[in-house]
Amino acid sequence: MRKFNIRKVLDGLTAVSSAASASSAAQQQQAGNRETEIQETLQSEHFQLCKTVRHGFPYQPSALAFDPVQKILAIGTQTGALRLFGRPGVECYCQHDSGAAVIQLQFLINEGALVSALADDTLHLWNLRQKRPAILHSLKFNRERITFCHLPFQSKWLYVGTERGNIHIVNVESFTLSGYVIMWNKAIELSSKSHPGPIVHISDNPMDEGKLLIGFESGTVVLWDLKSKKADYRYTHDEAIHSVAWHHEGKQFICSHSDGTLTIWNVRSPTKPFQTITPHGKQLKDGKKPEPCKPILKVEYKTTRAGEPFIILSGGLSYDTVGRRPCLTVMHGKSTAVLEMDYSIVDFLTLCETPYPNDFQEPYAVVVLLEKDLVLIDLAQNGYPIFENPYPLTIHESPVTCCEYFADCPVDLIPALYSVGARQKRQGYSKKEWPISGGNWGLITQSYPEIIITGHADGSIKFWDASAITLQVLYKLKTAKVFEKSRNKDDRPNTDIVDEDPYAIQIISWCPESRMLCIAGVSAHVIIYRFSKQEVTTEIIPMLEVRLLYEINDMESPDGEQVPPLPTPGTGSNPQSIVPQSHPSTSSSSSDGLRDNVPCLKVKNSPLKQSPGYQIELVIQLVWVSGEPPQQITSLAVNSAYGLVVFGNCNGIAMVDYLQKTVLLNLGTIELYGSNDPYRREPRSPRKSRQPSGGVLTVASCMCGLSNLYSESVKKLRTSYITGLCDINEGTTVPEDRCKSPTSDVKDNSFSRSRSSSVTSIDKESREAISALHFCETFTRKNDTSPSPCLWVGTTLGTVLVIVLNLPPGGEQRLLQPVIVSPSGTILRLKGAILRMAFLDTTGSLVPPAHEPWREHNVPEDKDEKDKSKKRRPVSVSPSSSQEISENQYAVICSEKQAKVISLPSQNCIYKQNITETSFVLRGDIVSLSNSICLACFCANGHIMTFSLPSLRPLLDVYYLPLTNMRIARTFCFTNNGQALYLVSPTEIQRLTYSQETCENLQEMLGELFTPVETPEAPNRGFFKGLFGGGAQSLDREELFGESAAGKASRSLAQHIPGPGGIEGVKGAASGVVGELARARLALDERGQKLGELEEKTAAMLYSADSFSKHAHEMMLKYKDKKWYQF
Repeated sequence: MRKFNIRKVLDGLTAVSSAASASSAAQQQQAGNRETEIQETLQSEHFQLCKTVRHGFPYQPSALAFDPVQKILAIGTQTGALRLFGRPGVECYCQHDSGAAVIQLQFLINEGALVSALADDTLHLWNLRQKRPAILHSLKFNRERITFCHLPFQSKWLYVGTERGNIHIVNVESFTLSGYVIMWNKAIELSSKSHPGPIVHISDNPMDEGKLLIGFESGTVVLWDLKSKKADYRYTHDEAIHSVAWHHEGKQFICSHSDGTLTIWNVRSPTKPFQTITPHGKQLKDGKKPEPCKPILKVEYKTTRAGEPFIILSGGLSYDTVGRRPCLTVMHGKSTAVLEMDYSIVDFLTLCETPYPNDFQEPYAVVVLLEKDLVLIDLAQNGYPIFENPYPLTIHESPVTCCEYFADCPVDLIPALYSVGARQKRQGYSKKEWPISGGNWGLITQSYPEIIITGHADGSIKFWDASAITLQVLYKLKTAKVFEKSRNKDDRPNTDIVDEDPYAIQIISWCPESRMLCIAGVSAHVIIYRFSKQEVTTEIIPMLEVRLLYEINDMESPDGEQVPPLPTPGTGSNPQSIVPQSHPSTSSSSSDGLRDNVPCLKVKNSPLKQSPGYQIELVIQLVWVSGEPPQQITSLAVNSAYGLVVFGNCNGIAMVDYLQKTVLLNLGTIELYGSNDPYRREPRSPRKSRQPSGGVLTVASCMCGLSNLYSESVKKLRTSYITGLCDINEGTTVPEDRCKSPTSDVKDNSFSRSRSSSVTSIDKESREAISALHFCETFTRKNDTSPSPCLWVGTTLGTVLVIVLNLPPGGEQRLLQPVIVSPSGTILRLKGAILRMAFLDTTGSLVPPAHEPWREHNVPEDKDEKDKSKKRRPVSVSPSSSQEISENQYAVICSEKQAKVISLPSQNCIYKQNITETSFVLRGDIVSLSNSICLACFCANGHIMTFSLPSLRPLLDVYYLPLTNMRIARTFCFTNNGQALYLVSPTEIQRLTYSQETCENLQEMLGELFTPVETPEAPNRGFFKGLFGGGAQSLDREELFGESAAGKASRSLAQHIPGPGGIEGVKGAASGVVGELARARLALDERGQKLGELEEKTAAMLYSADSFSKHAHEMMLKYKDKKWYQF
């Protein structure tokens, strides 16, 4: 008796004995040695994997900065990412290696550098004078936690405030600490018994650089004289401080507090505030204090020459405004504008005309960084309109549930989509140009059109122009508008099978040439769309309802009738499947009171106005069958040349003629095999999991809620895209099963069952789902002499079946005569669920599925009608040429475990490649690259692999992703010309390339962030101010903070870490340490600064990194416990 390894069975291996595996290896070797007539041009040197660009809104933003001269915006995130934005089309993504949250960003204004402060108490200096910014220096604080940083304009000394209330000073050229320290106990009153709390603000007086304003969290503010090293004034308030801002004349400053108040202080009057304002407090009678409000988290105080100053603040709303959205308040003179935001405010900055703090600020806009959006408000126009955001930051407007990527599309597609999408734009934006306008575009070396399509949880679909590593939204389609919407939860029909997001998109099938679009949604619905530039009103929406159920032939179906076998030639369609096109369902319940023949969603029965763009051709819905909800659709394909759409799930397969609006095929998966079914299955009817409870049947819903579908999953990946389409919520233990009962108790939900791809379940209820569908014109049987239209069907058990399509002639006959569907008897098998199929001709070129060229459907064209209809029939190979060439075509089939190339019509497997034994393939695509084609695969273990075709030689195998979650598994896709993408976070798309040519050209394609710009002239002091000593007082900080005056800082306080020195892309990485230092020196020399002795020290550190690390550790241990006087 053979022994089976259960682990292998669960991994998708079907009863493989050691002898069988040895024979298959021998067969593979024999096939590999076979000479092929096809000359393969792709070699390993054509492939290289690298990230290209990241699009979308920065996920979980935490910090914001703006360079007012370069006009560049920087956003830091909680995961240590850094996103830099210039003019539309110029953006950059960087990542701190530690992954710690960015707490603050500070530009070295107009110097092409940026300082980032992280939650792990490190400071980093970024060089922005290269296309891919890099860290020049880092400084790690060992004993104190960083809370606030301030870098004065045109200064090289960075003030760093800490949690202990101390201020340290860092030289940003050398990234070393000065010996000058402002200790908290010297800054506050000596008689004060309590600690003032962490530093929340540092800034120098705009008119006197020698005076430093220090804000402590407890409410104390100190004006520190840097020269005399003592406090000039101390301002105390009994409410905690969140932020401080200066008036540009340096005579007043404003503080925001935790009780929703603003206090304005005169510098020379520290005893009490000059004025106290509660912007959102209700003024009570009898002179009582206003009621306390929520904290004002930030305030900015900006002056204008012509009028009143602007006071701009976030927070501060009264506590009784329950449910009110987050607000930004703009106070200008006597007017107060409260601007409601869609999400909570992370930070905001006021954009001003001048970078000099001692001049009239002349604010013109406010950048508001929200939790999930970036908003720019125009301060110069009445009503404060917002600017139209040109960045592609709306990917996550509704959570992304699936996406597809198309490179090398027809050239007329993007203009067509743009023209219909332009009509959807909102009105009422500011008329001014987008103020963030820094940087320059890169060179466009790729000229082919690229389109990304994203499907969303609310049923919307977005088309994006992704050409030349940019991203711009073209057109948005709302698929939900065809359905009746329930106004509230009580109105929701009891046929719903998902708790939320019933319109969410699961699968997108698109034919770029014909522009036919087909989508499958989570409520077991399929919608077919046709593209039109004309507006139409559809009186009655065409609709079909399909009963797709899982039955064994010898078992009776719920209505007592046998499920008919596959239609034989001569019978057009299965009459039982066709539901009349009346909108009320044929019946809502069967005789025993169970839901039956009702779809999950209700299609609108009123006329539907359809704008130019994608318009509904047909709505298909799977219906409840005797109390059983319809199953999720797992695969979908549309073919414009045949006028057919096909879809499948774990119950079976259905094919619809969308031209005649009829169901052609409606079969359980088992019935596709006929008598050739190789699997022993248990009869199943009715469903065994349905149990009576108190006289009412608990319905096991086979749909996970969409909150599960797109939530972040940290669970182990399912072994199949099909069986694991739905995510698991973070931190919860729910069964990794497609079917989830809403009425099951917690004990059931805590049970976790493993499923595999080849044996879908080890329980009695074995399901075989349809996992891949491919329309083509090829040889269906071994004795065929010419190719014919057919459908290839792949299942989760690794079976490929072929269905023959007999199409009527084109023109009017196509609408009158039925399409005849019949089995071919051809069955092929692979290990693991089938993912992708494609066909090659005798030269090894890809045979694309037949398609109909796009034409305007709503405008009759009588003259060309006959010619156009002829093109619907795909070109077929003549029988004579077939006889001359014995091996006429090659089928390429990729499963979760292996790939096979099968010669047609002989059906001999000529090449086989076991892609992975221990993992499984999540995505496989047959793509074109460098005038050839290859198979590209992404595995669950993080590997990206490519194989030549047809010989399946391994060309690339790179370990790319250390962690794979369900979001990445669901959205990863390859496309032509070496492009790929995936959703790296819920709000961002990461694009990558596996093409050597694109990697080499990437440096040229990337935009320049830094551009040489003259710094504006300093404000004129005027004759009298110069004569009598008024105006801004300068300070020689070098004299105060330099080593000669201040001495050296404690070595154990902070550790200097040299950065990689600004490697310029991939090429720079090979030039070594000398090149790094040379580039660093050039960058700093351009700023008029010199590295000096630090250069040699950094070189030594770089050459002996290990010894430096060891030495630093020893020094830390040596000085850790010593007092300052022991050094």
